Order: sequence, then C-alpha cells, then structure tokens
Amino acid sequence: MAATSPDATVLAFDFGTRRIGVAMGNTATRMAHPLVTIRDERNEERFAAIAALIAEWQPGKLVVGLPTHADGSEHEMTHRAQRFARQLEGRFRLPVAMVDERWTTEAAQAVLDETGMTGRKGRAVRDQVAAQLILQSWFDEPDTPDTPHAPIDPNP
Repeated sequence: MAATSPDATVLAFDFGTRRIGVAMGNTATRMAHPLVTIRDERNEERFAAIAALIAEWQPGKLVVGLPTHADGSEHEMTHRAQRFARQLEGRFRLPVAMVDERWTTEAAQAVLDETGMTGRKGRAVRDQVAAQLILQSWFDEPDTPDTPHAPIDPNP
C-alpha cells in the first residue's frame, strides 16, 4: 500500500451487521472525531452511504476495526470485517488498514456513560464513538499503521 500523505483525511469504520459507525480525522492533527452511524443492513445502501462520505471527505486512507475474541482469536465477525475491508479497498481504490478493536464498544459505552448520554441517545452514537476510538488507536501507533494494534482498554 502507498504511504498516506502527511496531511490526509482518514475515515474509520466500526463494522457491524446492523450498523456501521464512522469516524474521521486528519493525519496532520492526528485527532479522531465521531461522524455518523450508517443504519442499514442492505449492502448496496451501506456502500452508497460510504460512497457519499468518501466523495464528501476525500480520504487518503480508510481504517476498519478488526474484531476478535478477548484472547485475540478470530470468530465470524473477524472474517466479515476483513471482507468488508477488502470490499472497501476494491470499490473505492483506497488503502485500508485494519486495527484491533477489542473492547471499543465497551470503551465507547463508558465514555458515553461518563457524559450522561445513556439509553437511546447513547446507543444512537455508540458506534461512531467506537469508530473514533479505532481511528485514534491508529493515529496513536504511527510506526505500524497497516497492522493490527493492541486492544483498546475499556477502562481508560
């Protein structure tokens, strides 16, 4: 994969079968921000929403969370997320990095609980915050941007 420019937008995805959380950031500021949650189970609609985000933000790289069991072993969602990453790369011709996403949903929920965003309001943004944590993890590990990173601590 080609190296990402020193001032490029990056979009990150917390892939799920019902929702995909999306975050964005910039390689110059190295700060991730929650963006949107795609709430559609149909692939064509999901990829149409992603295409619109890519057209709007013009990212130089995409980052996808890689779910695994707590011990790092793979499961069904690991393979689905890897397939999703390959589909992104193939459809949009952008480099894709995968980042270990163990505990991101729990960490995102902890952040939302601390800010008082609970219940329905919190669930509405939890996946975006999880994507934000995935992207921030990628930004925080600049020496190995294209390999999975250590799991995210659910109790920061």
